[in-house]
Amino acid sequence: MNWLWRLPLGDDWRQKMLQSPVTAEVEDSITLRVLVLALVIVGVVATDIAAETWSSFWAVPLSILGSIWSYYRRCDRNIPVKFCIAIGMLVALGAFLGRVVGELNDTRLALAELLIQLQVLHCFDVPRRKDLGYSILIGLILLGVGATLSQTLAFAPVLLLFLAIALPTLVVDYRSRLGLEQLNIQNRQSLRNSSIQGNSSVFDLKFLIFNFVMIVGLGLIIFAFLPRLPGYQLRMFPVSSPIETRGEFTGRNIINPGYVRQGNTNNQGNGNAGTDNSQTGQPGKVDNSFYYGFNSQINQNLRGEMTPKVVMRVRSQAEGLWRVLAFDRYTGKGWEVSRNDEVKRLQRSPWSYQIFLDPPVNAAQTKEIIQTYTIVSDLPNLIPAMAFPKEIYFPTPMLAVDQEDGLRSPVELSEGMTYTVISEVPYRDRTLLGKTSSQYPQSIKDYYLQIPPETATKVRKITEKILANYNRQRVGKSNKSLDSNYEKALYLAQYLKQNYQIPENPLDLPYLNENEDLVEAFLFKHQGGYPDHFSTVLTVMLRSIGIPARLVAGFAPGEFNPFTGMYIVRNTDAYAMTEVYFPKYGWFAFDPIPKHPLIPPSVEDDQTFNTLRQFWNWVAGWLPSPVTGLLNYVFGAIFAWVSKSFSWFVSLFFQGWLGILTGLIFATAAAFLSWLGWDRWREWRYDSALKKLPPMERLYQQMLRWTSQQGLVKHPSQTPLEYAKILYQHHATATAEVIDEISQAYVSWRYGGHAPDIHRLQQRWQEMKRNVKQPSQT
Repeated sequence: MNWLWRLPLGDDWRQKMLQSPVTAEVEDSITLRVLVLALVIVGVVATDIAAETWSSFWAVPLSILGSIWSYYRRCDRNIPVKFCIAIGMLVALGAFLGRVVGELNDTRLALAELLIQLQVLHCFDVPRRKDLGYSILIGLILLGVGATLSQTLAFAPVLLLFLAIALPTLVVDYRSRLGLEQLNIQNRQSLRNSSIQGNSSVFDLKFLIFNFVMIVGLGLIIFAFLPRLPGYQLRMFPVSSPIETRGEFTGRNIINPGYVRQGNTNNQGNGNAGTDNSQTGQPGKVDNSFYYGFNSQINQNLRGEMTPKVVMRVRSQAEGLWRVLAFDRYTGKGWEVSRNDEVKRLQRSPWSYQIFLDPPVNAAQTKEIIQTYTIVSDLPNLIPAMAFPKEIYFPTPMLAVDQEDGLRSPVELSEGMTYTVISEVPYRDRTLLGKTSSQYPQSIKDYYLQIPPETATKVRKITEKILANYNRQRVGKSNKSLDSNYEKALYLAQYLKQNYQIPENPLDLPYLNENEDLVEAFLFKHQGGYPDHFSTVLTVMLRSIGIPARLVAGFAPGEFNPFTGMYIVRNTDAYAMTEVYFPKYGWFAFDPIPKHPLIPPSVEDDQTFNTLRQFWNWVAGWLPSPVTGLLNYVFGAIFAWVSKSFSWFVSLFFQGWLGILTGLIFATAAAFLSWLGWDRWREWRYDSALKKLPPMERLYQQMLRWTSQQGLVKHPSQTPLEYAKILYQHHATATAEVIDEISQAYVSWRYGGHAPDIHRLQQRWQEMKRNVKQPSQT
């Protein structure tokens, strides 16, 4: 092999090959290695917690073993180990490529596991500080992946733990780059007993705790004030792994786990969850886990209540009703889907999870809303989605759409399933909807004006009486007239809220008799009913005066968690409301249930500062009412003044050349005054902060500011000694020597605990500045 060394490759190359490549850069700090290993372990555990995997059971012990091996072999070249690591990385890459082909729906977890495997292999060869830096970066990436996968606050303690470890890690890493050795025990003991200023230990516990609290507090403040702009959200559509279906999917059957559990094996359900009755309308009890309304028939002659449990988590660009299905035929004691057999099946392509839906013709302005649903507890095969979906990314090869715009899956929605829906939600313009025609298509009148004949007359009389009383009361007043179907629907919903009640005890409401109608009993006998009864009554009242309406069932938005950005939806959030049809604009919901918003949340609600608004609502709940009212008045006046001033400024540019010139002069003057105020404030803040610093720290900061004014700013990644060495290339030797001496004294004081001769350093600093000024003046 001697001929290899005689090749004309240069003596420098042969010399570098003969010497160990790691000898000059070996990292000997055990503290730094332990802290870096802790960061990696926290990153692995964070990914496991968020993704519910078990990588930490093998990755953590192997990482510890690799780190120990790497420390004891840090001065060796370890050529065989490097080859084994390279082979292992290729194997991990092959396994990743094989897995990612079958998981194109969401590659985040596959990428995270590949990174964990590479980090474990990397732990067996980390001799240099730079290699440890790679491990720190991998731990940070794994924490970021865990953050994107996390849907609960279980991730929060891991994040705080990572920050608590990262702070001392940065301190030790900086000391290592400075080349400082830890003081021995005797030296530290002597420094404790002396009056020397400085830090004799590696960690200043008070400093670390203060920085930890400041970082967490500042992060929460930024998080609260950070605007949520939907346009900047990552356009990524998570969906579960493919689900293969068995048998023929007709789309007609509804698979409700609550009814199957009760022994109804046809999966169709009878609307009587929790009872043995087989006919809709018979008395019974509701199921304690599953909402009774998610079926082709619902019986509202049931009593009881559900036990709360979380059923799904939703990440959405806007708050809204997670719509499930609608009913068109009123039975007297409940509802049913009259055209349950008339469904349309949609099939996706084999290489994509995307299914396109037929959007309804709508003249209203719309907004695209992306929602991602993760099922936490089993649900029926009815797919929740915001109104007017146009695309859905779903794990099954086909879906079905019924005549009431409900989505149906071939399988029930089981725990862990994830899918994404893109809806084209219309804006709710009260003025435009109030101008719509009362001429409805025959297809609408055939199905959404149906009422049992024996009920229609009684309900129509009381409905017309309610509207007539309103018109008489508003004579001579400025109230909005009920001359449109929209205003009639709005007023009737509000009337039911204010004049009828929900029983405090769910079992206090008596069952309906065999020939008794739900709406008649609600209006004339019980003066109220269950929450869903209010929606049934409103729907029937609107139909009685010729306004097409239907009952829609779904989930309320749920509880928004600002830390995870997800809506936590429970089974008790399921309820029914009324949808009213408006020609050219489609269906819009009204909520007549007491203590509910009259209009369900939709895209009109600005979500930009939703977190800040929720925080204020939480704070206002603890304050006395007078204080809350005063603060609301003050902030309202400030915002009103700002808005009015901005409008006045913008209006100047629409008043001809004189207005434009005036606006530009005003803007320039405002910019100058703002800059002047900002500059004076910075100077005051700098002087105030400088007075609080120790003398050595104060002198060093003054030196940094002077050199930055001379045109060379210190980069944050540079150590004081590295920065001082560079200044020799930009300043005279005498000037650079003074700066170097100050930097040396600063490092020795801050990291070594040595007391500097501050008086002599200040004298040299002042002389150096005078010498620099004199040549420039001459």
